Amino acid sequence: MTESLTVSVPTEQLAADVRERLDPSLDIEVVLWAEGAPPRERIDLVVPPYMKQGEMLRASAAVTPRLIQGQAIGFDGVAKALPDGVLYANATSVHEAATAELAVGLMIAAQRDLPTVVRNQDRGDWDNFWTAGLADRRIVMLGYGGVAKAIAKRLEGFEAELVVVASRAREEDGIRVHAINDLAELLPSAEILVNVLPGGDATHHLIDDAALSALPDGALVVNVGRGPTFDTDALVDHISRGRIRMASDVFDPEPLPADHPLWTLPNTLITPHVGGRTAAMAPRIAKLIAQQAARLARGEDPVNVVLGV
Repeated sequence: MTESLTVSVPTEQLAADVRERLDPSLDIEVVLWAEGAPPRERIDLVVPPYMKQGEMLRASAAVTPRLIQGQAIGFDGVAKALPDGVLYANATSVHEAATAELAVGLMIAAQRDLPTVVRNQDRGDWDNFWTAGLADRRIVMLGYGGVAKAIAKRLEGFEAELVVVASRAREEDGIRVHAINDLAELLPSAEILVNVLPGGDATHHLIDDAALSALPDGALVVNVGRGPTFDTDALVDHISRGRIRMASDVFDPEPLPADHPLWTLPNTLITPHVGGRTAAMAPRIAKLIAQQAARLARGEDPVNVVLGV
């Protein structure tokens, strides 16, 4: 037996996309709610705005939702604003491919020094120079969740050596995953260090001055996980001294202030937290929301629940 259900989403386009994917045999109403007073006294499934969900998390207590569906994979700080007794699901399945694209793109751009090529093009300067490339490079990747696995899959064709580090040692997908305790001995040979770890106390400043000092001269650090995993002051120091290079999508602080030294340091490539911002997001998040609504309407447990259980 199914039940009627109300779903709120923050934009007209997302509402249209979700309605298009709903099972017509189910009694599911989709309403708009991005800010202000809720449009219904009760909303079963609340979808907050992308990357700006704090206010909606707190306001959702008034409508006693059964589930809040986030639009991002990360959920740093959500627990502090989540109403008691409410389930929170993240957007696993939505952003992995796009974030992996960006991670590999950042590696290629930095390893082939494409920023210099673009600046030379602006000046009409024909300067053909040697670069490090990706082939035969040793890449140490921190994390082996959905995004990291998508990165690993995309790196298969680049003939690079990939070393994976996660919370515990294991064999997974035919890959040897090292425990985080092995990191210190792996860093001295890491020509590229890629962070895909989630935020939180366990990963805060995991890559500090000591870790950066262990990297070889000229190493590239790539961050598509969370900014606070790196000690930003130590990062600035090492880049300033020409010790390492950086290509990053996430930062601490964020947004990165206009006067922050990272903007003007050499050997840095900055993208403004756009890992999931591609055309793939809209249909994928709509599909996930429609699936979650259908599961709730049928009395089934939602997927991707990360808080409130």
